[in-house]
Amino acid sequence: MRKQEVMGLLFSNMHDDSVRELTAGRALGSVPFGGRYRLIDFALSNMVNAGISKVGIITKNNYQSLMDHLGSGKAWDLSRKNEGLYILPPYGSSDQLYEGRIASLSGITPFLRNSREEYVILSDCHVVGNIDYSRLLEAHVASGAEITIGYQHGPLQGVRDGMVLQVAENGRVQDVRLGACTLDACDYSLGLYVMRKDFLMRAVDEAVSRNRMNFERDVLQRHLEKLEVFGYRVPEYAVPITSLDGYFRANMALLQPEVRGALFVPDRPIYTKVRDSSPALYGLHASVSNSLVADGASIEGEVNNSIIFRDVRIERGTRLDGCIVLQGSLVCERTSLDYVVMDKNVVVRAGRVLHGFDSYPVFIAKGSVV
Repeated sequence: MRKQEVMGLLFSNMHDDSVRELTAGRALGSVPFGGRYRLIDFALSNMVNAGISKVGIITKNNYQSLMDHLGSGKAWDLSRKNEGLYILPPYGSSDQLYEGRIASLSGITPFLRNSREEYVILSDCHVVGNIDYSRLLEAHVASGAEITIGYQHGPLQGVRDGMVLQVAENGRVQDVRLGACTLDACDYSLGLYVMRKDFLMRAVDEAVSRNRMNFERDVLQRHLEKLEVFGYRVPEYAVPITSLDGYFRANMALLQPEVRGALFVPDRPIYTKVRDSSPALYGLHASVSNSLVADGASIEGEVNNSIIFRDVRIERGTRLDGCIVLQGSLVCERTSLDYVVMDKNVVVRAGRVLHGFDSYPVFIAKGSVV
């Protein structure tokens, strides 16, 4: 398949409600991750690594931070004279118009109609993974399916908008269930779809004409028996972010060398916006173990099993264990923090003691003073 035959569409706001603590003022796609990345970097890099040179970012609201991060797409080699990166903001003024995936796609019909690509990949931004989209496309074409769904097998408890599949031995999807998975292990969707562009446009037009705006319920479930829907079990490392606890665990997993090796593959790099910062500064009394520390951080205290983003200041006499501290935050002296997720530009004053649990971390909202 020629590279120019495929285009990508990313839904930056899908699953915002799952992590409301972090998406109050930003799209889920722009949520910081792993010390230097944003969640959208993974899906966008997967597309670029597959040779896709035309990617549309479908937004809904709170997308200023996302636009600042993406810019012209230069970091992903998508700043081009022809094709490249497209930001697709909402059309119209009613939030009701964008209650479902179908409504979002209906709003970008001119973009789809004017695109020359034959196939389209739809992806949400809530999955941290390094997925080989080239193999996904090859499997879709070989199967002759109308829709191919990327899925994984494992536990998916307590996810409100999860989609569980029943996949036959030949790969055909036999059943689709929506809602929380109560099983210890199931085949769950990664919000990743492949189909022909003309098929997608017909499905969207038909659903809109009947006021049906949910792609999973009104297209997949309703027409499953007469559609050729196949599943593709993703073999690479991929973790969906569906809650604050899930966000915390996915970040903490990066402290394991085998996870970093599976996620950051040399021949499929994860790209992000490059910021020129000075190296991290460690004071004479600093003690850091099993942690990821970004450029521009200044550490005078003790940091264990934590992830520290850019421009974070941790003063002398402070102890952090199992914490995620986002950009621009300040932790003052004589402070003790255990299992705390701290959003951007937070100030924790001297002498404070905050203790969460690995299964229930304490969250501090952006710009707060504790």
